[in-house]
Amino acid sequence: MFPALHAPQYWSWGRFDAQFSTEPPPDALVTNIHLVGFADGQVVLCRDDRDHWFLPGGTREQDEGIVACLARELREEAGARMLGEPHWLGAHRCRTEDPVPYRPWQPHPEKAWLWGWGEVALDSAPTNPADGEQVVEVRPVPPAEAQRLLLAGHDAWWGELVALAVELRRRAGLG
Repeated sequence: MFPALHAPQYWSWGRFDAQFSTEPPPDALVTNIHLVGFADGQVVLCRDDRDHWFLPGGTREQDEGIVACLARELREEAGARMLGEPHWLGAHRCRTEDPVPYRPWQPHPEKAWLWGWGEVALDSAPTNPADGEQVVEVRPVPPAEAQRLLLAGHDAWWGELVALAVELRRRAGLG
């Protein structure tokens, strides 16, 4: 199930070899956290000033916890807050060819991008910090529409990631 999501990948933008697993990585390896957020059953997507659709989330700051990072990134990019705890889908374990880490405090050459799902409330505008993506639109959409929008400019696994979140949410009795 979800063959594109589980296939080995090469992320050329960061020169990473990446492999998805539903097994959570050690906290010390997690550099990035992203969420398939559900607002009233719809998937929350963000669009930046380059017309790129994405799931909210981002890079941990030095000494920042996973849940704290997720809360900060949701506020910055989607104007959202968690309603309850996040549920972890899995992670892409990555190995980079770069000689140094992206940020000095990050693990290197291995790291992990953690993916989750959860219920969110959209209750403010994105804060759009100067050093982050400049979000011009936040849109809750049906899951099929989220998959379609994410596939524009992305690999097929993005749609499967949303499908996995929808399925796990359904199994939890929420969908």
